Amino acid sequence: MTLLIFQIAIILLVSLFCGGIARKLGQARVIGEIVGGILIGPSVLGRYAPHAFANLFPISSLGLFEMISTLGLILFLFLIGSELDYEHLREQRFTATLASLMSMLLPFALGALASPMLYSRFAPAGVGKLPFVLFLGIAMSITAFPVLARILEERQMHSTPLGAMAMMCAAVDDVSAWSLLAVAMTLLPSQSNAITIAHRALWLGAYLCIMLFVVRPLGSWLARRNHEIRLSYELLGLIFVVVFLSAAATDAIGVHPLFGAFLAGLCFPRVRRWQQTLRSRLDVIVSLILLPLFFALTGLKTRLDLLSGLQVWLWTGVVLLLAVLGKVGGAVAAARWTGYDWRSSIALGALLNTRGLVELIVLNIAYNAHVFSPTLFTMMVIMALVTTMMTVPVLNWLRVGKRAAVQDLTLTRAA
Repeated sequence: MTLLIFQIAIILLVSLFCGGIARKLGQARVIGEIVGGILIGPSVLGRYAPHAFANLFPISSLGLFEMISTLGLILFLFLIGSELDYEHLREQRFTATLASLMSMLLPFALGALASPMLYSRFAPAGVGKLPFVLFLGIAMSITAFPVLARILEERQMHSTPLGAMAMMCAAVDDVSAWSLLAVAMTLLPSQSNAITIAHRALWLGAYLCIMLFVVRPLGSWLARRNHEIRLSYELLGLIFVVVFLSAAATDAIGVHPLFGAFLAGLCFPRVRRWQQTLRSRLDVIVSLILLPLFFALTGLKTRLDLLSGLQVWLWTGVVLLLAVLGKVGGAVAAARWTGYDWRSSIALGALLNTRGLVELIVLNIAYNAHVFSPTLFTMMVIMALVTTMMTVPVLNWLRVGKRAAVQDLTLTRAA
């Protein structure tokens, strides 16, 4: 317990320092938190002070650390989901659907086209071509839902039409990616047969029906009866029970607990007083303590020292270029086809180009399943960090976010 408390203190100190530097450089705080994790991880501290790193962050201590940080992510995504504006989503549903589809399919296709060259150079011995193509396409097309949510929150965009559309597109992209990931896992020799997919889809459908047609109506009924009453500790505790049960359900099904938390937020009654109470009671503990632990843990698992040689760096550049062209190009094309101007379209593409955390989760799954070699894994990590770092500068260039005028926070139809 002493070691865990000391680890938390060190990580919070490093996260505050690096997050502050990131903000001064015009980046989101989350970028600094991930970089801080890299600095105290095996890439820097582990390389130049291996004994100190081994004593401070032994492998055996990371399991409990990861569970605590995941708890913070679950609460954060519930908070984000509870504040999404349904009206914005209804108004932009066609663009959101098309942008989700295009920003998923185009980078997946580019990844599939590049897979034969990457397979011949960086695939581990014995891995099949089809699983490799699926994992590579998923890694190229995914959006880091929690990182995007953190950036939108920092820029006060999470409740704007643009922010709501980006969140919904990212949610659809990631649900699709996790579904494809389940298919890819069944193709590996150690996995079960395809009947698992049917069972998983059946359970997922039952879960969605319960949340949308039972939990959400009950929440609305409760809000109608008690909307004048403040959110009591008892009622708040009951809400958290639903959140954790929802996250546990999606985790058991094989999707991811963060989607269960987000869906619980979508089902939360839209009572302004209740939303303000949730924000005031959760914001400090989640944003200041738990989330930095999660992002720092991501950095602790990253090995940048595995990149060496000009050829590896050139292929890293190719992967990065294809990822950006696919993700941004797909979203921009969809937004333009539905009538939005270039500024709004590029802003949406830049937001959906955010990767990072969820990308690293997928990469770790591929690495642990021996589909990606250590070198390819590190190349993909570089791609995830660079695409995430690109988001804020592009938004600043477009004057989208809290520094812009109110009219800049909305999607604009082309004249």
